[in-house]
Amino acid sequence: MKKKIFVIDTSAILSGKPISIDGASLVTTPGVSDEFSPGGRDYRTFELLKEIGLAIHMPSKEAIDIVKKTAQQSGDDRRLSVVDFEVVALALDINKEPNIEATILTDDYSIQNIASLLHIKFEGFMHKEITKKFKWVSRCPGCGKQFNEIKKICPICGTLTNSSLLQKKDL
Repeated sequence: MKKKIFVIDTSAILSGKPISIDGASLVTTPGVSDEFSPGGRDYRTFELLKEIGLAIHMPSKEAIDIVKKTAQQSGDDRRLSVVDFEVVALALDINKEPNIEATILTDDYSIQNIASLLHIKFEGFMHKEITKKFKWVSRCPGCGKQFNEIKKICPICGTLTNSSLLQKKDL
């Protein structure tokens, strides 16, 4: 039987909902801890989680690079923060260990999308999980050109591009 580890995203703590771990371990990244202002309710929740065993680890550069490449291919790179990349990369690192399985706790649909593409388990916290994988492209509202790679500015007319959903596939 594999040991279960929950990788906690900021959204899980911000939800205010109690985190039930049922014997699993909790981990997160240093970036998540930096997202809370000292003294606030969420900061106190985070500190309590650390007291009951929440570990803080930095993912490997190799895992971060894999997550970034996957996010670029899916078009989620515009939607993810540095901390989001770290959370998914940490789960990827943990899943390399034998007899350990990481599950990301997050309501962020882009994190869930990248996790599904990398075959990492995830659970929604306050909202239902995604049921389809998404692929995003850039579309220029000025000239109408679509780009499969993510571009912030249209190289044809110079207009800021928008993200547009290209396809959805069942998980």
